[in-house]
Amino acid sequence: MLMDSLNWRLQNEIDTVLAKPIVPSDLYRSIRDTLLVGLTGYSKQGQPVYAFGVGLSTFDKASVHYYLQSHIQMNEYRDRVVLPGASEMFAKQINTCLKVMDMTGLKLSALNQIKMLSTITAVDDLNYPEKTETYYIVNAPYVFSACWKVVKPLLQERTKKKIKVLSGPGRDELLKVMDYQSLPHFCKREGSGSGSSSDEVDCYSYDHPFHQQLYNFVKQQALSQETVGPLKQGSMHVKVPTPDLEEAKIIETIESELNNLRGGGDGISRSFNRITIEGP
Repeated sequence: MLMDSLNWRLQNEIDTVLAKPIVPSDLYRSIRDTLLVGLTGYSKQGQPVYAFGVGLSTFDKASVHYYLQSHIQMNEYRDRVVLPGASEMFAKQINTCLKVMDMTGLKLSALNQIKMLSTITAVDDLNYPEKTETYYIVNAPYVFSACWKVVKPLLQERTKKKIKVLSGPGRDELLKVMDYQSLPHFCKREGSGSGSSSDEVDCYSYDHPFHQQLYNFVKQQALSQETVGPLKQGSMHVKVPTPDLEEAKIIETIESELNNLRGGGDGISRSFNRITIEGP
């Protein structure tokens, strides 16, 4: 697995991904509006806390290449900047983060969302393993609960231990591991969805300090490597790793359960294969 990951990094030039900004900035803003993820603070143990709006991410404003590039950049920025910064801030070695996954808005019809998420998961599982200590699932609708019931028995024990499905927005449980200031906005109010209060910048937003710092970091890295000429527009094309047998079985099971929930309707009877990333 290690050699496969090293080869993947070499073949896809991952070591230089933080010097490849997504331009123009309006395109990056559109990606932030449709791939909802952000850094909200730190746990009481010093781990970075990431929020992910699973149900409301639409992935419909750019090509799959750009979304994958943005995700990989966030992974690399976490490993090279955020985690070392947290280690210094808390005066101890910190190698993992926490993720709060908001399922608000998840629907049976969201096949494109699930396909893109499976692509992201494949990249993370095979090339960024053990970087997330715990996944907290909040605001889970019936469609998630139904799929979780059939998927959970297929997971390895170590994976199951990482996933905690909380009631509603999960505020009380999350406050055991992080301060109120680090809670994602969708967890701060009982009965909340993914809306943020008027006195704070949405952690998903392009205008949030975390995303501004990340984007400016990438642009500076690019400028330091370019001797002449402006920044060039264009996505990087990354080969998606082939899912292992466990993941393939999980995808097949989710497809079957969604099909059952929809009563076998035509809208969900199509193949649930992973997105293929190839071509321009």
